Amino acid sequence: MEIVNYELQAKGYIDAPIDPSLDLIKEIQRLKKEKNAVILAHYYQESEIQDIADYIGDSLGLSQEAAKTDADVIVFAGVHFMAETAKILSPTKKVLLPDAKAGCSLSDSCPPHLFAKFKEQYPDHLVITYVNCTAELKALSDIVCTSSNAVQIVESLPVGQKIIFGPDRNLGAYVKKKTGRDLVLWNGACMVHEIFSQDKIDRLKSEHPEAKFIAHPECEDHILAIADYVGSTAGMLKFTQTDTAQAYIVATESGILYQMQKASPHKTFIPAPPNNACACNDCPHMKLNTLEKLYNCLKYESPEILLPEDVILRAQRPIERMLEISASLGL
Repeated sequence: MEIVNYELQAKGYIDAPIDPSLDLIKEIQRLKKEKNAVILAHYYQESEIQDIADYIGDSLGLSQEAAKTDADVIVFAGVHFMAETAKILSPTKKVLLPDAKAGCSLSDSCPPHLFAKFKEQYPDHLVITYVNCTAELKALSDIVCTSSNAVQIVESLPVGQKIIFGPDRNLGAYVKKKTGRDLVLWNGACMVHEIFSQDKIDRLKSEHPEAKFIAHPECEDHILAIADYVGSTAGMLKFTQTDTAQAYIVATESGILYQMQKASPHKTFIPAPPNNACACNDCPHMKLNTLEKLYNCLKYESPEILLPEDVILRAQRPIERMLEISASLGL
């Protein structure tokens, strides 16, 4: 176990040797039953991880699904803040993350101690934070929101209410534009959603005039301005299932294309190109998770997400406030 702990500290994941003759999928399923575990996979995970998961979806939705189960263990194939959210909603369950170094550029762009100082400059402002942030940042918030309900959450508040919105400046700018409210924005962003090339997208649209262009609201304004549909990852997936178009250019992390193709095998899905040499748009943090890491994570029950009790309690309140508002609006 000392070797395992050393590997965990050095690498962020359990790097114990795995018998190459093992059927990893069968072994993961066996361990899952043995340990009464549930496996969550974000839409941005590799297809093989999505296929073995009990639930696939967006971060908050996954945490909510896990909280409803009687599982003792939650394995979250996603990034660190997502596993923290699962712990906040299921504080008595053991929450595991296959790779503890699976971080998030957006979450990292808003250190809680700096945000706390920023918040002090606006003492009469309500703080709304996007769910893609650390537990500590949620604990500093009044209301948490998602990309699918951010506009409605802001609109539900009195017109004169002063608001700080963080950490994503692009989602904040989108909400500001849709609601007409004067939000104070934290200057954070997601690296994946900020590198789309409009020139390359324009060329793709010319090559595929029949295709609709759909984008996540974390994208920059000039990208959203040319979109036929703007919505959360789950919203984009649903749109491609119900919309009549037969082809889509998709501006978000490319992992979602797997579920889009599975849901609509007769349709064509094209990843919007980023402004780099890659043909698609992958999140390097999301892709740190592998079947091997997931297997060792379950076997050794590590890395585990641990949060101070006071942080859990303070982070639960703004999530509960969001759920109350959403319920009152019928969302």
